[in-house]
Amino acid sequence: MSPRPSALPQPLYVLLDEAAKDYGHRPAISFLGARITYAELATLVDRAAAGFARLGLGKGTRVGLCLPNCPAFVIAYFGVLKAGGTVVNFNPLYAPKELEQQIADAGVSTMVTTDLTLIYPKLNALLGEAGLERLVVARMADMLPPVKRLLFPLLKRGETVAVPDDGRHVLFRQLLDNDGSFTPPAIEPEIDLAALQYTGGTTGVSKGAMLTHANLVANTEQVFACIPDPRMGAERTLTVLPLFHVFGMTAAMNLGIRLAAELVLVPRFDAADIVRIIARQRPTLFPGVPTIYTAISSAVEKQPADLSSIRYCISGGAPLPADVRARFEALTGCRLAEGYGLSECSPVVCVNPLDGGARDGSVGRPVRDTVLEFRPVDDPGRPAKPGERGELCVRGPQVMRGYWQRDEENAVLFPGGALRTGDIGYQDEDGFVYLVDRIKDMILCGGYNVYPRTIEEALHQHPAILEVIAVGFPHPYRGQSPKAFVVFREGETATPEALRAFLKDYLSPIEMPDEIIVRDSLPKTMVGKLSKKDLLAEVAVETGTPAPMTAAEG
Repeated sequence: MSPRPSALPQPLYVLLDEAAKDYGHRPAISFLGARITYAELATLVDRAAAGFARLGLGKGTRVGLCLPNCPAFVIAYFGVLKAGGTVVNFNPLYAPKELEQQIADAGVSTMVTTDLTLIYPKLNALLGEAGLERLVVARMADMLPPVKRLLFPLLKRGETVAVPDDGRHVLFRQLLDNDGSFTPPAIEPEIDLAALQYTGGTTGVSKGAMLTHANLVANTEQVFACIPDPRMGAERTLTVLPLFHVFGMTAAMNLGIRLAAELVLVPRFDAADIVRIIARQRPTLFPGVPTIYTAISSAVEKQPADLSSIRYCISGGAPLPADVRARFEALTGCRLAEGYGLSECSPVVCVNPLDGGARDGSVGRPVRDTVLEFRPVDDPGRPAKPGERGELCVRGPQVMRGYWQRDEENAVLFPGGALRTGDIGYQDEDGFVYLVDRIKDMILCGGYNVYPRTIEEALHQHPAILEVIAVGFPHPYRGQSPKAFVVFREGETATPEALRAFLKDYLSPIEMPDEIIVRDSLPKTMVGKLSKKDLLAEVAVETGTPAPMTAAEG
């Protein structure tokens, strides 16, 4: 496939159709030993689309996907799109109440899930609630190669459940039981929604970002253009990032299919397992988050392995410490570049150069066709001066249509047509973007703005520090004051007093944490990002006090 013009509006599933046409014999999916070619994947997607249509799914129908990384996710995702529907991604680890709220808000009547005991019972209990009428259930055993398929029910007894044979359940294999004859409805790429991607958003309350087919195609092409020498039909993408997350959806699945790459699907993250997969299956592309790269580096330093097949990695979701990048690049020989994005932008906005020239502390330059504006927080009516900090606002073909059923919020979210991100930063004279922090995470100490990210980056300079989270806590005199929670590298240690002494060269007195708390671990999201929200919830339980609000909570 030749490169396409910038942001060519077309249905998202055309990416798969073209990969199948030009590279049908090439492997598209590798999953626990099972392989599917692009020709086979395209056929399965056509059958899924026809199956969804027979269930009554039509243009604009919202269909939920609550699945781990597995072939059924990819097949259902593109099958829903080809049938004219809109994908609503669900985190399988959500609590029942979170699932119920998102089902009701999105208007999901059909959910695709699996028979795993960690996921299925929660959704089965919601049938008939919040508008959920039907479950399409993909059996894990059906997605495995023949020998594993036979052994799975015996070895994994207790990890799966029996699916009722009633009108409210459809097995995924039954959905696919047709000849695939189906004529997709006409799609208006710039209007029709491909995905409702739920997010804490720029204000914290979970809401659905309306991403059109054109948004997601544009962002896929924007990231594709960042790869210096893409090898069509010859790349392998290690797909550890959850596909229900917008970063995994675009930077792993959609980009991988644009490249006609083999998607090496990993249903859960375990550093030792990932190292073995890399050594055995030789992936070339590996999008991830900093904690994933840190864990893999630690595993390889304990048990050496050959990771030299990896060519390029894009890191997102959290700041990428310079030592994490240098350590991983030294072990693999790859280029690891930090990027920046948000669900509302499909998600990628900026990426550091993958062919060299990445700048530590920067999230890179904007991807093509993207215009950035910075507006002072205390004077948003004017543009920031060069080097002046301000709220980042984004224009580009990847920017969402708005939040689902949030008209009042949408009215103030796009001042002058640019999306407000809620992130504070600046751009240097060479176009590189530096983010300071989130507006909602900013700590107000006696009238001064203190940014947790500044504290975290300073602590990362200490050789003993592996992970750190800085947050603001109520203070009787200053209003708020910062605290830092740290995890040490294996075999390393330091006292809080020694860390505070170290920080004197990096932080002003107003930025100095009142307290540095050493922990064995810090909570993470399923994507692998450090979670301030979960940390504060843990602290609240430990201390018996209410947790301070963060950007993730509004």
